Amino acid sequence: VQLAESGGGLAQPGGSLTLSCVGSGFPFSSYFMSWVRRPPGKGLEWVSTIFANGHDKAYNASVEGRFTISRDNAKNMVWLQMNKLKLEDTALYHCAAHSDSSSDYWLWPRGQGIQVTISS
Repeated sequence: VQLAESGGGLAQPGGSLTLSCVGSGFPFSSYFMSWVRRPPGKGLEWVSTIFANGHDKAYNASVEGRFTISRDNAKNMVWLQMNKLKLEDTALYHCAAHSDSSSDYWLWPRGQGIQVTISS
């Protein structure tokens, strides 16, 4: 499993960013794809998951209504559109690939991550 994130950076509170992730080395269209993040000084936390079909999605309550996950199986890509960003969204964001719906997100193979910093 190889995953590479892009699109992070600095944004102001209330702003928007879109993260992208391209996957290779596994049957992308058959896998669940997720985003997880590690805030500074804190543990890894699950953010969002999109099922292989691209229709079923799940979100952490802290991002529900602000973040949108999407995927394009033809391009082996997954995105995380982040709106109404808050200071507490500052974190290193990783995309992750998993073949089942287990909730052990800390075990999912993930990319090296991309930094998102929210600051005024």
